[in-house]
Amino acid sequence: MSIRNIFFFNLLLSMACGAPRVLQVSALEPPSFIEIKAVGGAFALKFKGSGSYNSRLEASVNLSDWAPLATFAKSTTTLDYTDASEPDRSSRYYRVVQLTSTNALTGDHLATADGDVVIHPINHATFVMGWKDKVIYCDPVGGASRFTGLPKPTLVLITDIHGDHLDSPTLNAIGAADAEIIAPQAVLSMLSSGLRARTQVLANGAKLEAQGIGVEAVPMYNLTPARLSYHSKGRGNGYVLTMGGKRLYVSGDTEDIPEMRALKNVDAAFLCMNLPYTMTVDQAASAARDFRPGVVYPYHSSGSNLSKFKELVGTDLGIDVRLRKWY
Repeated sequence: MSIRNIFFFNLLLSMACGAPRVLQVSALEPPSFIEIKAVGGAFALKFKGSGSYNSRLEASVNLSDWAPLATFAKSTTTLDYTDASEPDRSSRYYRVVQLTSTNALTGDHLATADGDVVIHPINHATFVMGWKDKVIYCDPVGGASRFTGLPKPTLVLITDIHGDHLDSPTLNAIGAADAEIIAPQAVLSMLSSGLRARTQVLANGAKLEAQGIGVEAVPMYNLTPARLSYHSKGRGNGYVLTMGGKRLYVSGDTEDIPEMRALKNVDAAFLCMNLPYTMTVDQAASAARDFRPGVVYPYHSSGSNLSKFKELVGTDLGIDVRLRKWY
């Protein structure tokens, strides 16, 4: 992914002696910063994107080493990002760069020891992740149009049999027959013969490696008596993925089960929360505070109060709750 032009520095924010200091330098053209401010231990940034190219937001603590935070699709509107990842740094600098790549996967960057994982929400339980030359589709449903402009999958993860997680026409439309598919046994019988031939079945507790990615299937099920009929234990999979030494947890449809609360060393978690099928925001927040992922993305959350979830998780444990556009 090449950089066409670095708008260096539209704004630099340095937290020196506990007070923000802003340096303004003229930009050649968009993208350009509009505002950077400290809010509750985090930095809230607003900038204007480029209408012709994707933009990437980067941060540094020394003006030499720059780490990508997020890649944004081309846009002339105001873009927002809240950086809560390094609230204790005495200095923090930002720049926004313009990319020539037209099919770059947009979304948050999670740095690993072997390249960034880029996280791209689609809708509800569906999202895409990129890592090096690998493209991971999680529960792709909703038809081909949802994935227009995105790279084709090399790996597809399916968590359960319900229509918001499994849709054969969508799998065929996105080229899943040319990818590897990982799914629970209950899903296998619902796939076409061509897709079945590309599928590895993984049961709860089992592990494998696919394309250099560690994949562990973890349970996902209901606990509350009134919800037991929705997701029985052993039918579906949550997943823990290991990429470049980072562990990412995809909950699937579940309540705050003991297996979730017992997870260790999770760097990012995708947590479901919507009634009556999965769990409440209170259950999800309580579980997050138990297993303490570095970053939490609420997803599969239709109708849920995500502001309340973020408030319940709190800031005292250093968990970064990221509310992104899933609907």
